[in-house]
Amino acid sequence: MSHPHPELGLPPELPEGGLRVTPLGGLGEIGRNMTVFEYGGRLLIVDCGVLFPEEEQPGIDLILPDFSSIRDRLDDIEGIVLTHGHEDHIGGVPYLLREKPDIPLIGSKLTLALIEAKLQEHRIRPYTLEVAEGDRERLGPFDCEFVAVNHSIPDALAVAIRTPAGMAVHTGDFKMDQLPLDRRLTDLPAFARLGEEGIDLLLVDSTNAEVPGFVPPERDISGVLRQVFAGAQKRIIVASFASHVHRIQQILDAAHEYGRRVAFVGRSMVRNMGIARDLGYLRVPAGLVVDVKTLDDLPDDEVVLVCTGSQGEPMAALSRMANRDHQIRIVQGDTVILASSLIPGNENAVYRVINGLTRWGANVVHKGNARVHVSGHASAGELLYFYNICKPRNLMPVHGEWRHLRANAELGALTGIPKNHIVIAEDGVVVDLVDGQAKIVGKVQAGYVYVDGLSVGDVTEASLKDRRILGDEGIINVFVVVDSTTGKVVGGPQIQARGSGIDDGAFSAVVPKIEDAIARSASDGVVEPHQLQQLVRRTLGKWVSDTYRRRPMILPVVVEV
Repeated sequence: MSHPHPELGLPPELPEGGLRVTPLGGLGEIGRNMTVFEYGGRLLIVDCGVLFPEEEQPGIDLILPDFSSIRDRLDDIEGIVLTHGHEDHIGGVPYLLREKPDIPLIGSKLTLALIEAKLQEHRIRPYTLEVAEGDRERLGPFDCEFVAVNHSIPDALAVAIRTPAGMAVHTGDFKMDQLPLDRRLTDLPAFARLGEEGIDLLLVDSTNAEVPGFVPPERDISGVLRQVFAGAQKRIIVASFASHVHRIQQILDAAHEYGRRVAFVGRSMVRNMGIARDLGYLRVPAGLVVDVKTLDDLPDDEVVLVCTGSQGEPMAALSRMANRDHQIRIVQGDTVILASSLIPGNENAVYRVINGLTRWGANVVHKGNARVHVSGHASAGELLYFYNICKPRNLMPVHGEWRHLRANAELGALTGIPKNHIVIAEDGVVVDLVDGQAKIVGKVQAGYVYVDGLSVGDVTEASLKDRRILGDEGIINVFVVVDSTTGKVVGGPQIQARGSGIDDGAFSAVVPKIEDAIARSASDGVVEPHQLQQLVRRTLGKWVSDTYRRRPMILPVVVEV
């Protein structure tokens, strides 16, 4: 199995007749999925998603793929194929279309409806091409065939991309639920047909490659939900992804059966469920869904709230309920259902929310104590089955952390794919398919691009380091006035601390040390304010470290008079 290493340089020119594949996100991480295909000087993008920040990225709203490697080639893009409507596959589209609004978007009816609603908020009217399973569209040199796959959102598609260099098949996110709620199966006969034709490069969802066996059917959840509904004495609050239409359908069905009314809470939840209902993907009995403002008029045992925040996002509705920072206040006897998986990295945030809800008396039902979630991604048994059907010549695991990618590669090898035809890449690693062989040939920039409010890309890793220091260690401000001629201290030092855990009065012990350091510096003829600021920072920093074993951010200001 080939894999990247730090010494990789920029890739050479793509050989004539070769197909280049460059993942700009989604490899080595869960989210930010984006893959660029290149043939004959033209580009095709599959997905353009976002990654949600973790605790060590304070203040960040979203993390985007790095568009720098294609920024000067936007005119070469034939289109963006969107495999499905989850944020980790479509959330980055508005930011790419800001740079070139007329790049065509290709996707299924629901996927396009979700991205169009999102783009409306960004005041972008996209060019779209609606496709369905079985459709075949030529996008420049790319002959694209779309194949139905089953996932945790309706209307998901895989795409087979035919070029003179060979056929690449990108699965998007998929599983092989044999009893899906919408009766839309992953089209295994179509994949078998593509396999017989010859799949030269198969890019496969790796998220569940470590999990043995097969994913249970989505419909298995309905029995557990009915049990929870039957035993709930007061309100039921369900947290789910705002695009998990199948899960919300089962919540609506259970609510209808037990005589409860449902209200959607949160802008994205209201918007997405409205779209799904209008397009016929969500069946809503008359009178079942009501406005959240009317809930006060209903008894608690007739209420179901469906909200966002299943991943512990600090600004989402459920987190705010747990923190008593929401109009809906948790009371003793409420039942809260977290109907989703735990995305790696979010565990602490989710358990913090669970603890907060439990503190206020809620009965919290989650994946750890009841089957209220099944995955949307194929497990190892399904992947083995899939490889034996597709018989790819080359395999490139995608969509997953390193452990998932390697596990997926091992599964491919077990089914007979030669190890030298299995490519384990990471974001930015360039893979060329030439003469039937896929090989790593170089690497392009593919770092994190942070969205912070209206700022895109302005926040750097250094900025985040400063934020982490401020959050963990606090800040100390030092103000000193010196004589411009002699360099002697004529005012201060005045020292104030915030968030450091050090009382301002304690700094009287270090004031003489700062004064002595400045005096010695003046005697050596060093009186330039910037150099004195560095001296003050070092002196105070050493004292704080020696005395308190802390490393706060120190901001010295030296003024001459």
